[in-house]
Amino acid sequence: MDAVPDLDSVREAAGRIRPYAHRTPVLTCASLDHMLNAQLFFKCENFQKAGAFKFRGACNAVFSLSDTEASRGVATHSSGNHAAALALAAQMRNVEAFIVMPRNAPRVKRAAVAGYGGNIVYCKATLEAREEALAQVVQETGATFVHPYNDPRVIAGQGTAALELLEEVPDLDVVVAPVGGGGLLSGTALTVSDVSPETRVIGAEPEGADDACRSLQEGRIVPSVNPRTVADGLLTSLGDVTFPIIQAHAEQIVTVSEEQIIAAMRHVWERMKIIIEPSAAVPVGALFERKIDLTGARIGVILSGGNVDLDKLPWMLG
Repeated sequence: MDAVPDLDSVREAAGRIRPYAHRTPVLTCASLDHMLNAQLFFKCENFQKAGAFKFRGACNAVFSLSDTEASRGVATHSSGNHAAALALAAQMRNVEAFIVMPRNAPRVKRAAVAGYGGNIVYCKATLEAREEALAQVVQETGATFVHPYNDPRVIAGQGTAALELLEEVPDLDVVVAPVGGGGLLSGTALTVSDVSPETRVIGAEPEGADDACRSLQEGRIVPSVNPRTVADGLLTSLGDVTFPIIQAHAEQIVTVSEEQIIAAMRHVWERMKIIIEPSAAVPVGALFERKIDLTGARIGVILSGGNVDLDKLPWMLG
């Protein structure tokens, strides 16, 4: 496994996951184009297997393993999309997946992991407890740890979404993607910088979880401390693999208010008739807030996922 992924590893990942992952559609929306005076092209990872781009990275990691490694299974700690994605990828390769989840993880997420055949190991709702439980699982089983984002195989897999986008819609001026731990943004940035060097890459994150923006400004990883945002897929800190790639290849990271995240999510539901989760609405919200002038531009937007608790829609909470 290379320490730093590159375009070759993204292309290899694309070939590796092709039999298993969806090639998701690129959709447009005339009303949003009119509102923003730009041309928008939405890469719809909400239609990906397990409901999010995370399946790409998990699938690439699982199918990168040797038969001997795979026979011992894979393991991770996650209460979100990565947990379900890894469980599904492992099921497809007919190997065990051990998923450490906090006991307070949402029922719908626990059900998704179990439904894909994942072996759930419950722990207290602290990072220390998660890491301790994971270490014990790995020691007992010999399973390979697949990090949710700070893993070259995962990053290369996530980069395949941008690769498909650029194949379908060349000559983009900008690609905008959300950023949490940086797996999607780093994979997107390294792919776009090689395939279409003239295309700018911009990250978007919530104002209440702005550690990636501050990290880029300060030139070091600023940890995410007590983040508060409806975009619960973007709470984690950047990793030592993802951060240097973002530093090298992303132009900037902009932040988005909670009000605009919710408004953008609702607007996409109403105008495009597709379901996206709050994290996927963050780059759309960044365009709505016009913190960067993209008038007349051709903009690729990666809609990261569509896993939503329908009993807790953000515009219904108050």
